Amino acid sequence: MKVIWRLEKATVRDVCEALREKREIAYTTVMTMMKILEDKGYLKKIRVDRAYEYRPAKPRHQVVGAMVRDFLDRVFDGAAAPLLVHLAKDRRLSKGDREMIRRLTEEIDE
Repeated sequence: MKVIWRLEKATVRDVCEALREKREIAYTTVMTMMKILEDKGYLKKIRVDRAYEYRPAKPRHQVVGAMVRDFLDRVFDGAAAPLLVHLAKDRRLSKGDREMIRRLTEEIDE
């Protein structure tokens, strides 16, 4: 999704070439993942000449929110707290991040 958000529209080949700048990946793997993202409603495609051109189907914040909820459901049985605890213990959350979360939590409780 990051590649398509950056390019705004892309073919499977475009995405594959962009990903290959960082690591080796098979064309068929990219094609499969883009099909899954299309099936989930994150991408839409139109035929352009002999290839399909993919575009984001929803705004980035909606897609990220849906992906995070899906991840929480699959990995943490829908609970966000264990994820935050894991991130905090893994030092992925800076002091500023923890403070922001504290403030947001207090605002929700008010």
